[in-house]
Amino acid sequence: MDDKEILHRISENIRIKRLKKKFTQEKLAELSGITQKYISLIEKQKANPSIVIIVKIAEALNTDLNLLIKEVED
Repeated sequence: MDDKEILHRISENIRIKRLKKKFTQEKLAELSGITQKYISLIEKQKANPSIVIIVKIAEALNTDLNLLIKEVED
């Protein structure tokens, strides 16, 4: 698996989980301590978040970190 595929999985899973929780990007930003703009860049695959950022997002979404890395759910 290459870097692009990993980034795609993470960004899509964050977006899917955020929408399932009915969170706006602003709400996720507030809960995670990350700016809304950076959340947007992650979801658009324009940013390569560090593991620290991914952990903060996982905690804000109340989900396991592994679920953000696995194959994209529909």
